[in-house]
Amino acid sequence: MDFFSFKEWFTLENIVDLIDKYRSFGPLPSIALPLLEAFLPFLPLFLFVMATANAFGLGWGFFFSWLGASIGALLVFLLVRRYGDARVFQFLQKNKKVHSLTVWVERRGFGPLFLLLCFPFTPSAIVNIVAGLSKINIYQYMLAVIGGKAVMIFTLSFIGYDVVSLIKQPIRTGIVLLIIFILWYAGKHIEGRMKSKAHTRG
Repeated sequence: MDFFSFKEWFTLENIVDLIDKYRSFGPLPSIALPLLEAFLPFLPLFLFVMATANAFGLGWGFFFSWLGASIGALLVFLLVRRYGDARVFQFLQKNKKVHSLTVWVERRGFGPLFLLLCFPFTPSAIVNIVAGLSKINIYQYMLAVIGGKAVMIFTLSFIGYDVVSLIKQPIRTGIVLLIIFILWYAGKHIEGRMKSKAHTRG
């Protein structure tokens, strides 16, 4: 299977079928998929969350996805924090923009991290790595991840648990698309302000 066919495989229907196929494992696949996305950010987290909500309902679907995404983010953070001085991360530490961002995160702490993690289109892998390289308190970061991921995962779960109604009700679909656009725009705006302030302070 080449990369393009691999990428085309990721549809909501295929992922729902995958979760149903491995129902005997309970919620483990639904927890494992968003956890894996924390290490492989090219995977479609939004599809995993929507498929899980579609398969398990809004409540449990939200919880399983939130648990997997939060554990994955914290594992990446802890690995970077533990091995940040290793050769594999040295090129990041020498990068001026990354250094400026880590300093900015250290100064600002919980607030901007929480806001960034609330938005579905924030590159959370970068946030996890930068936070791991910074000297931010681990408990601050855990709180930001748990809270921010909860907001983001619930938004996607709410969209995904009843996809059929989105198709049959164009007005609701338009509202959902508007919300997604607002979240995307707000996330990009906050991310841009973070970068510009980090560059100025750096």
